Formats: sequence, C-alpha cells, structure tokens
Amino acid sequence: MIPVSVLDLSPITQGSDATTALRNSLDLAQHAERWGFRRYWIAEHHNMPGIASAATAIVIAHVAGGTNAIRVGAGGIMLPNHAPLIVAEQFGTLESLFPGRIDLGLGRAPGTDPTTARALRRTLGSNPDAFPDDVLELLSYFHPQDGQPVRAVPGAGLTVPIYILGSSLFGAQVAAAFGLPFAFASHFAAMQMIPAVEIYRTHFQPSAQLEHPHVILGVNIVAATTDDEARLLASSGRQAFASLRAGMPIALPPPSREWEKEVVGFEPSRIDGAQSVSFVGSANTVARDMRAFIDRLQPDELIVVSHIYDHAARVRSYEIVADAARVPSEVPNT
Repeated sequence: MIPVSVLDLSPITQGSDATTALRNSLDLAQHAERWGFRRYWIAEHHNMPGIASAATAIVIAHVAGGTNAIRVGAGGIMLPNHAPLIVAEQFGTLESLFPGRIDLGLGRAPGTDPTTARALRRTLGSNPDAFPDDVLELLSYFHPQDGQPVRAVPGAGLTVPIYILGSSLFGAQVAAAFGLPFAFASHFAAMQMIPAVEIYRTHFQPSAQLEHPHVILGVNIVAATTDDEARLLASSGRQAFASLRAGMPIALPPPSREWEKEVVGFEPSRIDGAQSVSFVGSANTVARDMRAFIDRLQPDELIVVSHIYDHAARVRSYEIVADAARVPSEVPNT
C-alpha cells in the first residue's frame, strides 16, 4: 500500500469549542505519528464555525511542537490571502523551529465565502488568477539570487518543500509547469480529478525539488467496527457539507439516523462522475475500497480527512486506516 497522510481541519463540534478542537488535533497527530502516517497537514479556512484552523501556521507549530518526527504542514495556505513574503517568513520560522519536518501546500482559493474573502484581502487588487506569479515570488524568497533586495529571514536558503493544491485543471497545470508535487481535492471536488492528474503527469517539468511527478489524492474515510456504525458516524460530515453547500456553515453535528441514508459509499465503476471520493465502512470495506481506488488512479500518496463528531471514534477511524495501509496486497472482498 502507498503512503497515507492526515488532513485535519481541527473540527469544532456542536456543543464544544476551538480549545477542545485544537487539543484534539494534537492528540490525533500524536497517534498518527505512532501509527506511521507520513505527514499531518492542516487546512486554512475562515469564518467557518466548525473549523478551528484559520491561523494555520500557528496550529502547525502547536502540532509540530507536540510531536517528534512526523512531517507537519499546510494543506494548504490559501495564497491570495497572504503576501508571499509573509508566508516565506512564517514557514521559514517553522522550518527553523522544526528542521526537516515542515511542508507548505499552496492553494489559489480564499478558503471561505466571498464576503469573508474581501475582509481577508491583502490588497484591493488581490487576484487569485495571479497565483502562479505569487508562487514564483514565494519560491524566490526560499531561493534568493545574488543582489535580491528583499529576503525572507528566516526563510532564505531553507528547504521547505512546496506542494500545489487544486480542485480543478488550473492547479494541475501550475504544478506541472513548476515541477512541484500536486495534491488534488478529490475528497470534495472529484469531478475533474482524472483529467487533472493526466494533465499534471503529461506536462510535468522536472525541477530542483522534484524529478518525477508526485500525486497526492484527498479522500474522505470514516471507518468503524461495522459498516452500519461507520455509516452512522459519516452522517455528521454529510450534514455539515450539506449546510456548507447551502451557504450556512455549521459546527460539526452529532450523527443522525435521518441523515444516515444520505451517506454514499465508494463505487469504482462510477468514479469518472463522482462529486467526492469517500470510503465508509468496516476495516475490510475501507481496505478494499482503498485498494480499488489506488489501483485505478495510481496516486503516489493518499491524504485522509475524517469528519467524525466523537473524537475517540475519529482516532479509531484513523487507526483502522493505518492498519489498512499496511496491507501489502490482496484484501478481503467482504
């Protein structure tokens, strides 16, 4: 099985708060480190009552400071919200504090609604379409040229691996042109996953950071002792996602039998038209679905997000995923 990583939004559950969410993120990261997950990424979102990771660099420091070896990073920093110099300084500082452990994933969306995006703007002219230029500027701070008038301190000369995140063909093109790893958000926007991966691999240009294409695919996984239990647990994420789509984001709600019927499992035969990629079920079900997905898409890595209300159940879900990732070949069909 290929390497598997964690994508965490530090979920705030109904009836709880950000303090608990951030404490739970560290606890999950410590478990993930013990179980052999490759990296632990934290996502930037704003004005979301169910997400505590808005100050992403600070949360990364919180998690990295409480772990020892697992790579910790951003999945990602939404670059239109930030001046590239500030990002270079922040991640240069993180790399200085936790050498050899920091990743920097970059996205071009604001990670929020249009009104909040305007409140976040770094200038009146901030433009997501300038994303490639912003990436190049950011790279220049980590790899400055002689005589460069502005330098990132800390940052200049440090090795902070950069990843391009995307949910469309645009990110694939940027990652390919710059020779950077590409992480696709198939966990919530799978419609263009297959063409995006094809474009990235076909047009990839080797770089100083990366000689060959490297594809990371995001997947939703809710695993439990039985398929029925997992389907019930997955109803929390289903409710939250439906509310987000309706423009009314909420804190992550408890599981609901009413919403359980809305949970849709993975169908390999329908992957071309899937809106998202989710594996929901027992250990055998999740391992089988992971293998089918990997065989079809041939990613270099999976990154897993689990929207589960109960923290202990969320930790257990990732433990099941870790066990499935250690399966070397065939998995049961039941």
